[in-house]
Amino acid sequence: MTAPAEAANEDALPEFPMPRACPFSPPAAYTGLRETEPVSRARLKVDGKPTWLVTRHDLYKKVLGDSRVSANLKLPGYPLQVPVPQETLQSVPLTFLSMDPPDHTVQRRMLAPEFSVRRMRELRERVQQIVDQQIDDMLAKGCDGPVDLVTALALPVPSLVICELLGVPYDDHARFEQWAWAIMNHEVSDEDRGLAHYELDRYVDGLVTAKESEPGDDMISRLIAFNRETPAVEHSDIVSMSKLMLVTGHETTANMIALGVLALLEHPDQLAAVREEPELMPRAVEELLRLFSISDAGTARVAMEDIELGGVTIRAGDGILPLNNAANHDESVFPDADRLDVRREARSHVAFGYGVHQCVGQNLARMELDVVYSTLLRRIPTLRLATPAEELRFKDDAIVWGLYELPVTW
Repeated sequence: MTAPAEAANEDALPEFPMPRACPFSPPAAYTGLRETEPVSRARLKVDGKPTWLVTRHDLYKKVLGDSRVSANLKLPGYPLQVPVPQETLQSVPLTFLSMDPPDHTVQRRMLAPEFSVRRMRELRERVQQIVDQQIDDMLAKGCDGPVDLVTALALPVPSLVICELLGVPYDDHARFEQWAWAIMNHEVSDEDRGLAHYELDRYVDGLVTAKESEPGDDMISRLIAFNRETPAVEHSDIVSMSKLMLVTGHETTANMIALGVLALLEHPDQLAAVREEPELMPRAVEELLRLFSISDAGTARVAMEDIELGGVTIRAGDGILPLNNAANHDESVFPDADRLDVRREARSHVAFGYGVHQCVGQNLARMELDVVYSTLLRRIPTLRLATPAEELRFKDDAIVWGLYELPVTW
């Protein structure tokens, strides 16, 4: 058993988050930690607080499956990834992402039917129409030179889809995309981040209020109707759920679309494989999700009791960061883990988290990625980068890994 956390020299701890040296691989330090100290201490860059990092696949699943950890970001030991003043943090309502059972269970049960496999099968044709329209527009723009895949395809597709699902006017997409960026960016000032939260809350509250009197055929209206029949939550909870779906429903998938296309273009043998065998695409989607694991922040937890994990004692009140990017590159589970292999059976990856908080929208994300990648590669077989990969700007300043631009041509 190791010494308790308080005995560590906190000034000497490595800083988190750690930089990536390669866009297709996690920070190099993860490998060493996973092999020699899979439950280790680090110091948060945002506020200097110490936290625990968990880097091994089996331990990742063990801690996230443990009922003695909490997702409540208002608890003092919670490892925040962006700076939030305590007075602000304590005044805002929790989203269901940061709730523990039974509150979390109630809201998840309300949302789960909207993202069922059956619902995604029904939605796929509409997503296909959206993707085809965006590619039509891309092809028209391409006559005048390179096109930025992020603004032409990666961002508008999931934004359009989530807007239709929720019943949000797509004409407002520029506003909520900007608010989402401000909320998720490390470098944004406290004032600007707080303003983004305020404006987004006010916007979504207005949508929910309008649908309470004039419902439509959309997710927000169905949540309202369900809650009237079986009262379980308040108006503010439906606002919170809707806000979370709006932000996470487009931002994460948009980043994965751009990163996945980049990875395939930079690995021509893997690109050839999915073109020659289209039935490989579902496996390719899982492999790309595993390879990038675009956020290590969504699984942050706080220990509610003393926990022994990997021979280490984590004290009650300590923050814990189970790192999905490290777990998804565990060589004992994914041999040659830094290599893109579209034939790999990667469904045991944890890109969507694990346990009761596993991403409720994962079926939607998988379906969107499948449709986008398949359609893009089929309709533009000569697609290629217009800028060398080493010159691209990656989102080192955000809690979700991605690309700011992806210039392509054909």
